[in-house]
Amino acid sequence: MFLISAKIESFKSINTPQNVLIDDEVTVLVGMNEAGKTVFLKALEKSNDAQGLAKFNPVDDYPRKGYTEYRNQHEKNPAEATILTYQLTEDEVSDLNSELHSELPAEFTFSVTHLYNNTRRISISVDEQPVLKALLAESALSTDAKTALKKAQSFRSIPKCFEGIGLTDEDERFLDKINNRIAETTWDSVVQYEVWKWLEPNIPQFLYFSDYDILPSKINILDLESKVKQAETNPEKLTSQYRSALALLRKAGISINDITNSKGYETQDAILGSVSSNLTDQILEFWKQNEDIEVEVDINSDLTDDPPFNNGPNLYLRIKNLRHRGVRSPFDQRSRGFIWFFSFLVWFDSVQIQIGSKKDIILLLDEPGLALHALAQANFLDYIDDLAKKHQVIYTTHSPFMVHSHRLHQVRMVEDKAKLGTIISDNLSGSDPRTIFPLQAALGWTIAQNLFISPRNLLVEGASDLIYLKTISAFLENEGRIGLRENITIVPVGGLDNVVTFLALLSANDLKIAVLHDYKGSLEQKLEDIVKAKIINPKSVLNASQFRNLDQLGKEGQASDTEDLFEPEFYLDYFNRTFSKQLSDVAIKESELPKRDRIIQRIESYLKDKKIKLRPSGGFNHYAVASYFASNPPDSLDENTLKRFEELFKKVNAVV
Repeated sequence: MFLISAKIESFKSINTPQNVLIDDEVTVLVGMNEAGKTVFLKALEKSNDAQGLAKFNPVDDYPRKGYTEYRNQHEKNPAEATILTYQLTEDEVSDLNSELHSELPAEFTFSVTHLYNNTRRISISVDEQPVLKALLAESALSTDAKTALKKAQSFRSIPKCFEGIGLTDEDERFLDKINNRIAETTWDSVVQYEVWKWLEPNIPQFLYFSDYDILPSKINILDLESKVKQAETNPEKLTSQYRSALALLRKAGISINDITNSKGYETQDAILGSVSSNLTDQILEFWKQNEDIEVEVDINSDLTDDPPFNNGPNLYLRIKNLRHRGVRSPFDQRSRGFIWFFSFLVWFDSVQIQIGSKKDIILLLDEPGLALHALAQANFLDYIDDLAKKHQVIYTTHSPFMVHSHRLHQVRMVEDKAKLGTIISDNLSGSDPRTIFPLQAALGWTIAQNLFISPRNLLVEGASDLIYLKTISAFLENEGRIGLRENITIVPVGGLDNVVTFLALLSANDLKIAVLHDYKGSLEQKLEDIVKAKIINPKSVLNASQFRNLDQLGKEGQASDTEDLFEPEFYLDYFNRTFSKQLSDVAIKESELPKRDRIIQRIESYLKDKKIKLRPSGGFNHYAVASYFASNPPDSLDENTLKRFEELFKKVNAVV
């Protein structure tokens, strides 16, 4: 079961209800500081906290500007905080239908509304008729009873249908079972209730982690024991630092009693040695910045330390650096990034032990890896992908190194807008340039990184070409067709004028290179010159027109851009959706466009004729359409479009 959407009604800085689509693997919230990224995570955590600690509190959570008015209604009419919609997996639907004899559809969804008084409302729709039919087919009822059962319109109406007929012993037992099931709920639909009781224990819970949950370097055992006892009556006494300490003990597989009532040095040393080795293996699986380290856990007393560490045994967490002859240092003296990463591993493993590793959870990570080096952040992305194999992950960031540039559909933009409060959207084109800067930087970093390490490169004019080619290549591969080979890097060079410079730089490195450029109706002089200079093989210089006409593949025809490999109506539809706000939701039709060779040229001519300004310099931002396309890919593409791109990829694969 996984979360597919989260609607936040009114919560802290979210004044306007925000309905956010959640990716079934990883969702990334990108935005400036104080935009409201943490607010969104906190709303989810308080909806269904796996640790049972976070709860909605109107004083702390309800938007302040409306709190005075709301508090008068809270007791009798608590406001909705979140509405969470879940979807079942194919196996879950099959199991549920098999157990309850229902016929839920393959992508069955239901919603849970969480209120500010920490109660909830369930929205679920289940047809009872299949269950009634199953009862009729499986039961050994008398003829009269079966006739009566056929008249039942709902599960709850079955007993009434049995009134006034003679019942056999088998009929009586059947009716007793029906009455018992009806008595279990006040819901109108008994079957809906039974489906809900099946779903309820399987609903994913949320786990939130931030800098406040990092591990301490040393823990006084008696002080920890005291706080645990106080927390039995006052949970707030167990602060995040103490909870992290308990997490380390759980991870170590030891309890407070094991330390205070030690069974001898050798036993304790064996346990701690095993724990130290296990922690080292886990951290090194994903920590690649320094692999010459070992984690050490030790227990000792120190009467000279400051309170409370001068009273009884302390648990010490240290890191040994093998690069420097095994020098040991306290955990809190390591880099901030290492401390965060290690703390998360311990915390997450501990929580899984508490709630059970088989329980579905959704991880909420607030600015993960913020203190990590850029390359370490890339390693942490691999770790997030590994986590996403079992759990949905939602994390916040404003680092370009914490965003996969080829997965823009997973990104949600978070902005704080005047009067509206926090706004969360997947529309990149309509976002503040400062908000989308990490995405632009991520794309730039990917380009720059690949530029120097890839032995095979396809040079294109702009970033929009990169997006279209990457997206369609993945689309084709998903259908078992030919896409661009994975070892070919697409490099946008910022226009045809830069192609010569890039070719000169790259050819010196003995790299294999192809060029895909827009075609204006005749071969560009600069391209002719580099071919004559034997900087590039003429077969490696390709243009969009060679793949536009399926009857004349490989031959240059009318002026064409990459966008012309799509059907005109298809591209125009994405243009209309990208700029719907600026166009006042009035869609431009292809029949309204002037006759030109290129779809971009046709649209720009139309805008000019109608005096529609989408940007001060005229025309429109081609990249905005490409970004929207990548964030909102179509469910399917027409065969001609797929064929054009497939032939293009075949050619590029061959020449590179």
